[in-house]
Amino acid sequence: HVQLVESGGGSVQAGGALRLSCTSSHLYIDSYCVAFFREAPGDEREGVAAITRASSISYADSVAGRFTVSRDNAKNTLYLQLNSLSTEDTAMYYCAANGDIWSEYKFWGQGTQVTVS
Repeated sequence: HVQLVESGGGSVQAGGALRLSCTSSHLYIDSYCVAFFREAPGDEREGVAAITRASSISYADSVAGRFTVSRDNAKNTLYLQLNSLSTEDTAMYYCAANGDIWSEYKFWGQGTQVTVS
């Protein structure tokens, strides 16, 4: 049973920052394309940031310049730095692994809530 575990969510005021983490005890993060997605109530799940095995990075237009995805292979952890947060960033954020940038991900975490007020 592959498990991805997210952490770092919370409540923050507009303009603030958070850092999300995603780790796994069952797979090596650097062996797959990994990504963060988010889903707000009433909206479809959308890709936020992705990083491939070759370390190619993609961002959704809505977060480019504000969010930064990175990977620490020694810690087997994926990070998402969220800066200049707005209320529109409020959502459940999910980590995913073994996919194709924005689709076909096989493994998902349970999510961590980000609330911006």
